[in-house]
Amino acid sequence: MSAHPSDKLSHTDVQNLADFVLFSQRSCILRLSPVLNQGRVSYPQFFLLAYLAEEDCLSMSNIAKMMGHSTAAATGMVDKLEELGHLRRNTAAADRRKIVVRITEQGRALVQQMRNNIAQDLARMMAHPSPESDNLLETGKLLHRRSVREH
Repeated sequence: MSAHPSDKLSHTDVQNLADFVLFSQRSCILRLSPVLNQGRVSYPQFFLLAYLAEEDCLSMSNIAKMMGHSTAAATGMVDKLEELGHLRRNTAAADRRKIVVRITEQGRALVQQMRNNIAQDLARMMAHPSPESDNLLETGKLLHRRSVREH
């Protein structure tokens, strides 16, 4: 019986990986901020767009559940994104009472732009390793410090 990959990681390794995710996530969020502010899109709205970019469509109740919001709050998010041209609502073919939401090409373009920006930033930051980046925690902190300085 082979060992599970997580069996090889120490508690310290797992904590360092968690810290790396936390610090690199902050750097990515900072990168998102200026572009999203220009387009008047909030972080939760962007995360909904990113999720819809990977799905054919979602019902309003699924959106509410996925986002951890009430259906009314999810409807407000969808209203705003539809107004901006990033989403489109349709009735479901099988049940015309059911509303489904799909991302538009404009919404996909925004998600792709942000993915490309984040990938470029990470590649640039990681292309210039620092002596202080000898482990994941330090690498994550370094990514965060570089991102803060550059923005």
